[in-house]
Parts: sequence; C-alpha cells; structure tokens
Amino acid sequence: MFKQSYFVIFILAILFIIGCSSKNDVPTIQDQGSQEGKQENEGEKSITVLFSFAPSSLDPHAESISVRAGITETLVRIDENLEIQPWLAEKWEQVDETTWTFTLREGITFQDGSVLDGEAAKASFERAIEVSPAIQSLLKIKSIEASGQEITFHTEEEYPAFLTELVHTSASLVQVNAENIEESPIGTGPFKVNSYTQDVEIQLERYDGYWDGSAKIDKAVFKFNSDGNVRALSLQSNDADIAYHLSPEGLETIANTENLSVESIPSLRSHFLLYNQTKPAMQDVKIRQALDVLINRQVIAEEIMSGHATPANGPFNPSFPFGSDKKITSFNPEQAKALLEEAGYELNSAGKLEKDGEALSLNLITYTGRPELPLMAQYIQAEAMNIGIEINIVTAENIDSFLSEQLDEWDIATYSNLTAPRGDGGYFFNVAYSPEGSLNPGQINIQELNELIGQLNRTRDSGERIQLQKNAVEIIQEQLPQSFIVYPHVIVGLNERVTNWKPGAEEYYILTNTLDVK
Repeated sequence: MFKQSYFVIFILAILFIIGCSSKNDVPTIQDQGSQEGKQENEGEKSITVLFSFAPSSLDPHAESISVRAGITETLVRIDENLEIQPWLAEKWEQVDETTWTFTLREGITFQDGSVLDGEAAKASFERAIEVSPAIQSLLKIKSIEASGQEITFHTEEEYPAFLTELVHTSASLVQVNAENIEESPIGTGPFKVNSYTQDVEIQLERYDGYWDGSAKIDKAVFKFNSDGNVRALSLQSNDADIAYHLSPEGLETIANTENLSVESIPSLRSHFLLYNQTKPAMQDVKIRQALDVLINRQVIAEEIMSGHATPANGPFNPSFPFGSDKKITSFNPEQAKALLEEAGYELNSAGKLEKDGEALSLNLITYTGRPELPLMAQYIQAEAMNIGIEINIVTAENIDSFLSEQLDEWDIATYSNLTAPRGDGGYFFNVAYSPEGSLNPGQINIQELNELIGQLNRTRDSGERIQLQKNAVEIIQEQLPQSFIVYPHVIVGLNERVTNWKPGAEEYYILTNTLDVK
C-alpha cells in the first residue's frame, strides 16, 4: 500500500514538473515584449504603443483614435510648423465666401480595396455631420456636392476657418458601407484593424495598398491604460515601445534606464480648472476669482510637472500671437479670503467658510489618464482647506462622460484640452465656449463672448482674427469660466528600437507609414 501511494505521488510530481516546464516555455506578453527586436512570425516587424485614454469605440466620427492609430486620414493635415498641408486632397480652392472645392488624389483606396472618390468622401462627411456634434458645430456645412474626384462644400455662412477645421480627427474619411464602423472602421490609412477589444487594445496590420507607400511595420498593437504608473512600468519592462503621457515625477528613472529615452516637447494644450456654471456657487465670479488666486502656478509647473510645463495666463500659450500679454495670476490666499468675504462668506467656529448657515463645500472631479491632474487636485484641495473651503475630490474613470452625464455631481473639474491644435484659437472658442460646443460640459454661455466668436468665424484677415481672439481672451480672463494652470509638455517614453519617429505637439499622428523599428 505504501509503495503504491509513493508511486502515485512520484508520477504526479513528474507530471507537475512537466506541466510547469511547458508553461514556462510559453512566453508571456511581457516576455514577448522583451524579445530582442520583437521580431515575430519569421522576421515580421511589430510595435506596441501604449496610450492613456481608451476610446468608447473606434468610430472615426466620434473618437480621435482612428487617426492616431493610422486607420483613417483627413483631407488636409498640419505639419510641425502648424501649417496646412495636402493629405487625401491634393489641392483645394475657395470658390466664394461659402464654397470650397477639394480635389482628391487619384489612386487612393480604402482598406477593402474600394476607391476613394468624391461620392465616397461625400458619404463619409454626411455620416460625420449626422453622428458628430463636433463636426456639426465646427464645419457649419450646409450642403455637399461630388463629381469625379472633386468634393464641394457649401457652408452656412462665411467661414474662413473652414480649411483649418478639416484637420479635426472627426473629419477623417471612412468607408460608410463597412459592416461595423464602431469596431472595425475601414479607412485609407497605412494600418487596418484586425481586432478591437474595448478599453484594452487595437490589433492592427499593415495595409499593403496604402497610397503613400506601405508602412515599414507589419503589425502594431495600440493599447490603452489610464494608470500612469502602469504605462511607465510597461515601457521599462519592454512591454511597450512607445508610452504616452508619462508622469513627470518618474521621468528620471526612465531616462536612466538602458535602451529608453524620454521626449518632452511643448504641447498645444492647457491644463485648467473647469467651473460648472449650473451650480449656484460657481455662478458667483467672486468664488471663481478666489479659487483662481489659490493656484500657485509656478509651484505646480516646477514641482508637480518637474519643469515639463510653463505657468498659464489664459487658454493659449503666449508664444501664439493671439495669446495674452497679461502677467501670470499670482498666488494670493489673502486676496482669496477678501474675495470670499465680498461674496458673503465668513469663518464659523469650526474654521469653515459658510454663508447663510451653509458651508462652502465643493466637489472636484479629476482623472488619472493624465497622472499630474490628480496631484494638482490634491494641491488645490490643501490650499483651499487652509482658508476654510472644503473640497471633496472624486476620481472619474471617464472624465467626459462623468461631466456631461452627472452634471449635478460636480462643481469643479481638472480638465485638459488642445486649445490651438491648428495654430489658431478659433477651434477652442467654438468647442469650449459656444453654448452648443462639443467640449463645453460646464455650460459656459457668455453673450459678449458668443458675439465675438461669431464675428471671428466670419473674419478672414489674419490681423483682425488675432485681435478678435485677444479680445475674447480678455473676456475669459475677466469672467473666469475656467482657471488656466499650466501649458504642459507632451511627455512620451521611447524604446531605442523605434526609429524615424518623434511625437508631435498636435498629438494626432502616431502610427505612420514611415515609423520603423530596428
């Protein structure tokens, strides 16, 4: 009996060892990532990009990811100098004040082999207008005509910014006859979708029929993770080749890691506090002004951002001609107290500010996709507490959904937007301040500002546009529907195997046909 039991145990032990050995022989995702050159399937080149924000779908007319992942393209694009360049359209003409005609390049096909002509482009824009509030408000299209390789747009009004707004990712062209545009869009880009797992990744492969020359990469994985620490660790463990939006506080470790480097370039965006204009407290400009002077922008730029940002004095970096000349708002808690006293608040016995027996308690919403924003929220919370304001921090998984769907649940939000992605402020004014704007969850509606935006949209002369934008910025600084904190850098970690690529300030063009790996 003893011998039989011993024999059974011995056989089980052998099977266990064999099983473990077999399992260990199969590389994990991380092991695959660390294999030299990541060359798979007999010499194929592959790359993994890790991004911070997961889209709700792959719909090119609802999300920006299809352009970033090299799936779809727009009629025109911007270069590194923020100048408009041809892309799917080889040329264009403004026929009159409300008419624009674009000539599409010959020989472009969608990834299903169908031809891109005027009718296909027209169908794509008609769908975009139907499903995308951003396109509806930005392009102001009244009607579209198609003939051969030409597509003609008629705008609702004189609209000189029409050309630059066509750079918007939601204006990218897609084959509208695809079975499932939300999960497997068919575009004209260098990469086509193999599979898509929501909130996790897109598996892509090269489209050999790409009009501008086949991609250097055979396969690509575009992954998503909202945790900045995970993105950094994935880069360090070679599970990612390119990792976006790294936390400034961990950059030294990455920069000192063999085979890794960090790219930090001034961006076209701003980090700011957004105030919910539907809340009574946030409707009081004195309270907004008090919160504004509680922000120590210099400390945030130097300590939280580790120098990878500059203090902000408005929506646009002063390097733009339409940026503000005004000095950065100084950190001044005493002024904040005085403003709150003017608003009718006084300290109670517990050291809390109250008015009519109600404490000044605010909900501040933040998100981890940009890891520095929760740190800013905590900093502002501490400074507010010092003068008697209670701020409750809530972390949202999807900031845009939370702000729009739970309007009653927040007073302030840490927010971040590209404010001049085309080298002009018209985009941000229209989407962030117009009552119908697609990026206006705070319900901003300032009549004087609305009128200036309407005038800006009709103005062609560049000098006049600059002055109108500067006037609009002055209204924003006075009314403070937001408090601008810093102009952050785009911080991207790279494995040295990545070649012929660098991040752009516009954050649009990531997977390209020229990107390569060693």
